[in-house]
Amino acid sequence: MCLIVFAYNVHPSYRLVLAANRDEFYERPSAPADFWKDYPQVLAGRDLKNKGTWLGINKNGKFAAVTNYRDPSTFKNDALSRGKLVSRYITGKRDAEKYLKKISGQADKYNGFNLLLGDADDLFVFSDRGEKQKLNSGIYGLSNHLLNSPWPKVTRSKKMLKAAMDKKGADLEEALFNLLADRHKPQDKNLPATGIGLEWERLLSPIFIETPVYGTRSSTILLVGKNGRITFVEKVFDGQKEPWMISRFSFRLGKEN
Repeated sequence: MCLIVFAYNVHPSYRLVLAANRDEFYERPSAPADFWKDYPQVLAGRDLKNKGTWLGINKNGKFAAVTNYRDPSTFKNDALSRGKLVSRYITGKRDAEKYLKKISGQADKYNGFNLLLGDADDLFVFSDRGEKQKLNSGIYGLSNHLLNSPWPKVTRSKKMLKAAMDKKGADLEEALFNLLADRHKPQDKNLPATGIGLEWERLLSPIFIETPVYGTRSSTILLVGKNGRITFVEKVFDGQKEPWMISRFSFRLGKEN
């Protein structure tokens, strides 16, 4: 993922309201969100190159998502796949705190990352550039820097999410997907300097990214109801102007269907 914006214990009906865009090279093979045949309790998309995922949840309420931390000066060619940080948690038996304790000692084996993960009780964020944080109620944004770094896309998406907190059901979903489809480009003076050059900073600055070879491949919303009902909706773009596939899943935590 390159943008995750979420409201935790803010909405009157949902414990978690999350909207996320996955930005990736179009040529990288991946499968759209579905329940995994080898782990039927897991709902997620899948990176077919390294078998990890960028965002997923299981039927026990374990949830995780990852973003890259953009710093080309520290890139390692032999690093482990960051998508495995998500898949190993949602397919494994460790709770969030034990899992974070385990990977905190192995963070240097990966290229820069931010990991958002939680369970039915708590939500955490961990970065290889910062400490573990147990999150309190609030509205948060995470892109390719630390949590709530004031990048234009993060600030803009948080404001849009806050404005949607009085909506529910179809109206909330529409507002979240409108947020994720936003193509606004900020002024150059407001762009971060992450070592990739001004042209690429411009291209990567909108919430929804479009370039000939790289961009927003999918948009996902995840709603975790206070009643335990999960709503997961994914729109797949893969370089197209409009989604060529829309998938919707709904289930109750702890249930088989």
